[in-house]
Amino acid sequence: MARGARILAALGLAVVLLYLVGSGIIVQRMAAGLLTVGPLAAALAEEPPPDDPLALGYRGDPGTALGLEFDAVRIETELGAAEGWFVPASGEGSRLGAIYVHGIAGAREDGYRHLSLLHAAGYDVLLMSYRNDPGAPADPAGTYGFGLSEWPDLEAAVGWMGERGHPDLLVVAESMGGAILGQFLRQSPRAAAVEAVALDSPAVDSRAVLAHLSGRIGVPLPAVAARAGLVVMAVAGPRPLHRARVTEVFAGFDGPLFIAHGAGDSIVPLGSTERLLAAREGPTVSVIGAAEHLQTHAEDPVRYGEAFGRFLDMAD
Repeated sequence: MARGARILAALGLAVVLLYLVGSGIIVQRMAAGLLTVGPLAAALAEEPPPDDPLALGYRGDPGTALGLEFDAVRIETELGAAEGWFVPASGEGSRLGAIYVHGIAGAREDGYRHLSLLHAAGYDVLLMSYRNDPGAPADPAGTYGFGLSEWPDLEAAVGWMGERGHPDLLVVAESMGGAILGQFLRQSPRAAAVEAVALDSPAVDSRAVLAHLSGRIGVPLPAVAARAGLVVMAVAGPRPLHRARVTEVFAGFDGPLFIAHGAGDSIVPLGSTERLLAAREGPTVSVIGAAEHLQTHAEDPVRYGEAFGRFLDMAD
């Protein structure tokens, strides 16, 4: 009887180990595919671009899109020059400055929803690019870093704005841009320059994102699989994503914070934003809806704009 119990226990342990190894490899390969530069951008490029400059996927400079004057600029990063668009406020010498950071395989144009709101409020706005973007240097690893590698490019943009009279900044970050901003706030000596933060569908927790995506492709026990995948990635790459968890950075951020997210997000789970909001004590404005990834503005532009206006009042 005792021998039979030991055999059953050994078989059970073997099944658990096989699951952990197998699911970890599945998650690691899924993450590698997502982070590899090229395939995701190519898939997004197959979609016909919308005509509305406030719709995600629109392509065209700020003059064409919104009739705004702008300067095409080049910002020196540790890998080389990265292109950006600097859109000055109407009038002369605005004291208000903002930077927009797009998500994985996104583009500067994705920031036009926020640019329209910031420009109306009198902000000078920099729409930056970062490594692996068109117009920016390629990362030697050939992968996106979930913020772990990209944050120095934001640091360069913050320095560029500081040299042009904006030592204090508002930063808008979407999707993986939230991870980039989180790593910047955690690691950069220039982090104190950021006085206000706006997030939309932010990827602040790599484990939560991997669990969410694993569940969508049918991996059993996705939360456990995500943990196993992070262990595999710490050894085999492509990036040590266990370090890409920045919820506590934003929870502890003292300045005003705006955050928008939809329950229908198929990429970044709303739960990660709910945990962030539950942990925050600082001034916060949130817009929670039912929309897909980065579609909360499209779901209700008036509600979004009014909430963003309240946030800007806090930040001013």
